Amino acid sequence: MKAYVDDDLCIGCGTCPEVCPDVFHMTDEGIAHAIDGDIPEDVLGIAKQARDSCPVEAIDIDD
Repeated sequence: MKAYVDDDLCIGCGTCPEVCPDVFHMTDEGIAHAIDGDIPEDVLGIAKQARDSCPVEAIDIDD
């Protein structure tokens, strides 16, 4: 599974990297970015919590 952040929707609140720093980080431009590879299995549940915590629904996790 992979995570994606929609750059056009992200408001840079920083919630996703606070919830799941193994998958998300903030860029120098102040928006969130997901790791390029697959989400590690041991943090998949936390990554989904980060997705669900996004106030603007900018995160997608594919199956």
